[in-house]
Amino acid sequence: MKKLIISILIVTLALTSVFASGAAEAAGSVSTDGSTSMEKVIGSLGEAFMSNNQGVNFTYNPTGSSSGIQAVSEGRCDIGLSSRALKDSEIASGLKGTVLAIDGIAIVVNPSNNISDLSLSDLSDIFTGKITNWKELGGADSQIVVIGREAGSGTRDGFESITGTSDKCVYRQELTSTGDVIATVASNENAIGYASLSSVKSNVKAVSVDGVAPSEYTIKDGSYKVQRPFVMVTVENKALSATAQKFFDWSLSSEAAPIISKAGAIPLV
Repeated sequence: MKKLIISILIVTLALTSVFASGAAEAAGSVSTDGSTSMEKVIGSLGEAFMSNNQGVNFTYNPTGSSSGIQAVSEGRCDIGLSSRALKDSEIASGLKGTVLAIDGIAIVVNPSNNISDLSLSDLSDIFTGKITNWKELGGADSQIVVIGREAGSGTRDGFESITGTSDKCVYRQELTSTGDVIATVASNENAIGYASLSSVKSNVKAVSVDGVAPSEYTIKDGSYKVQRPFVMVTVENKALSATAQKFFDWSLSSEAAPIISKAGAIPLV
């Protein structure tokens, strides 16, 4: 009888160990790194994924698009996050970009600014220093304070590509996050900047571009021209872990689409 009890205990302990190991493996983790503009979207997706998959650990490191691309290339995260399309050189290095959603880049001014609409040409002239005073656009007689993002930012790359101002912009300040741009514009009545539409709050005003206001509808139908992709970056021909692959696939599904929409971006499904 004593031997039987010992045998049962041994089997029970072994099964407990197997189940614990299996649970840990099933739970797993997902690490993401990159675009600060994608914070609301990725944060919401990560939260929902953890809620639906008990025991999973999801992390997001907001370092900027170029840093996130470099992180996944060097194996420091599962999925890189970029708010711009991959460059040919990055694709040639073995990276793959999968579009998660579309985001509008809002042109933001201080709420006290009476300017409510600018053309793409106006934006080009403002950000390259050809127009330096708001009165030239029908506004107050005040010097324009141009705020932008740091080199390597996906938002900056998207804005400059669309406005034809790459490597030509004259910034008063180059800031390292979307939140910093919004806070700076909110605190300076003469400032103008650009930020992900999903991050725009009531402390700044998003102006129309060529008569079209940024919204989910105008971004989806293409009439609002200042828009860019939100991209998940992986290494071509390198398998993700089971948990990371599950998150990747789920993020692109119709189940995740309402979460992306609520976070302010436009899902593709």
